[in-house]
Amino acid sequence: MDNRPVGFFDSGLGGLTCVTSLMKELPDERIIYFGDTARTPYGSKAESTIRGFSEEIAGFLVKSGVKMIVIACNTVSATCLNHLRERFPEVPILGVIEPAARKVAATCSEKNNIGIIGTKVTITSGAYEKAIRKYNADLNIFEYACPAFVPLIEEGIIDNEIMDLMIKYYMDDFVYGNGLDTLVLGCTHYPLISGSIERIYPRLRIVNPSQIVVGDIRKVLEDGDTLADASERDNVFYASDLSENFINMIDYIFKNETAGTKVKFLNFDRRI
Repeated sequence: MDNRPVGFFDSGLGGLTCVTSLMKELPDERIIYFGDTARTPYGSKAESTIRGFSEEIAGFLVKSGVKMIVIACNTVSATCLNHLRERFPEVPILGVIEPAARKVAATCSEKNNIGIIGTKVTITSGAYEKAIRKYNADLNIFEYACPAFVPLIEEGIIDNEIMDLMIKYYMDDFVYGNGLDTLVLGCTHYPLISGSIERIYPRLRIVNPSQIVVGDIRKVLEDGDTLADASERDNVFYASDLSENFINMIDYIFKNETAGTKVKFLNFDRRI
């Protein structure tokens, strides 16, 4: 048993969708989360910039004594996973793309039309398609970048007409033009608007990597005999810019069930 925390990080608050899934499946695990809200979004930045930010944050989590790191960000998973594993070999590091790719490959056939939406960097990298085709090369895969989703979600613009219009703007032609029946949410922010996507496109089967990655987290912890047996959670959420909106979104995402949770601030002006 190992009661050290599991570390999560994301460019902002999207990675919290992975945290909620872990809390449901492994409620004894303690969590340290870092949202780089001062520098979000990552999805339109240069890969070298993303790598630098990610290395800083991963280093902070390692110094904080985490027993593993979950890259709760598709953009970082697509561009920096191997680099971070080489840089910090002392802890297991998971990304969110590979588990979802295995799920898609195992549950879809050439009869399906699979859409993947994500940030510009994630889609340009082709990371999802490459990962899926390792397991099933015959699938029909279509990818599309939806760059405005993340800034709107970070501002709390989720369940309203503005988001509905943005979803239709990006996705109508993508969904109907390609005859999609399956949609992969290739950004951890996107589960926060999955209800709207399902309402607008009720025939789509939604694949949520934020939920799927929990199976891999469990396996790493079981294999390493590092599952926690803590009776009390002491979860800590850090933000590089602790805005009122970040705190409000934590309450929104966790439905006000944040007992044992501390929200802290790291000054963006100094190195993490």
